[in-house]
This record gives sequence, C-alpha cells and structure tokens, in this order.
Amino acid sequence: MVDSQISARNHTPSSERDSAANLELVSIQDSMLDGLGQLASYFGFNKIIGQLYAYLLFETEPLSLDQLCERMSLSKAGVSMHMRTLEQLGMVRQAFVKGEHRRKKFYEAETDLWQIIRNLLSVREKREIDRTLNILRANVVRLKQIQTGQKDQDDHNYHRASVFLERIEMLEALFSFARVLITSMLDESKSAEEWASAIEE
Repeated sequence: MVDSQISARNHTPSSERDSAANLELVSIQDSMLDGLGQLASYFGFNKIIGQLYAYLLFETEPLSLDQLCERMSLSKAGVSMHMRTLEQLGMVRQAFVKGEHRRKKFYEAETDLWQIIRNLLSVREKREIDRTLNILRANVVRLKQIQTGQKDQDDHNYHRASVFLERIEMLEALFSFARVLITSMLDESKSAEEWASAIEE
C-alpha cells in the first residue's frame, strides 16, 4: 500500500507537486503569522508587530514597505510605524538590495532569537520595572512622612499608613528581585554567547 502511494506521488506532474507544496507553505506561514501575532499580544505589543516579524522571518529575501503593505493588506503609514518599533526592539533591520533605488527601504528579520529576548528584557522589561520601583520608593518616602506627622495625632491614619508601607515594601522587594533576575539572565546569556563564540574560533 505504501509502495503504491509512493509510486503514485512520483508520477504526479511536477507542476502539481510544486503547487501543492506552495499552498502548504503558505498555510504554514499563515499559521505562524497568527501564532506570533497572538504571542505579541500576550506580551503587550500590537498583534500586527508579531505578524510583520513573522512575515519577514519566513521570507527568503528582504521585503520593501510596499511589499509588506500589499501582502499584509495594511496602510503604508501603519506598516512604517510598526517597522520603526520592530527596529527599536532589534527584531528587524534595514537591508540593502542590489539594483533597487536607495530611497526604497527593505527589511529583513533578525534571526538570533536570543538577541531578541535580550533586547526585549533589557529595553522594555527593565525599563518598566525601574519605573515601577521609582513609584514604589517615592510612595515609601511619602508614607514615612505621613507616619511622622500622624504618630501622636491620629491613630487610624497612622495605622493605615503603616499597612500601606508594609505592602509597598513587599512589592518593592518583589520588583527588586525581578530586576536582579532579569539582569542575571542577560549576563548569563551574554557569557554563554561569548563562550560559544570562543569555541567556534
């Protein structure tokens, strides 16, 4: 039975086999666009950002803004804005295409996924953690001032301020630990990459 299936496949015209393979590749690409779009949404990014990265990741050649607009059915202004975000995150880069007008921008995907993770953690996550820590620490100062002013005047407000302070200091400890963890992950990732490069040399 298996032999007969192989025989039948071998006798299928090459154009039909190529067409079937192309349809299957398009289907897989569409599936990845949807998957990475959903993943981008999960991490708080616009779904289109994930889809644009996926489209470039599964292309064999750089694509221009016009090509991306056409293939994704999006406006040029929208694609341009999202591509700037992807560039800032280090997920895509501009590419030179021989024979094309220099003013026409072409893009290709960054394929070093560890580098992308490092960029996301260092640029976005650390920034958000630092912002949160600054808010927490500023509120700790304000609460201690309230405690100083209310200690002998209003037991209720003093108690509330004490509870606030306890909870905020718990959050501060958690976010400080998260920052140390992310920094450690980035340092280990960089060390592992340097070690791997040294071995290859």
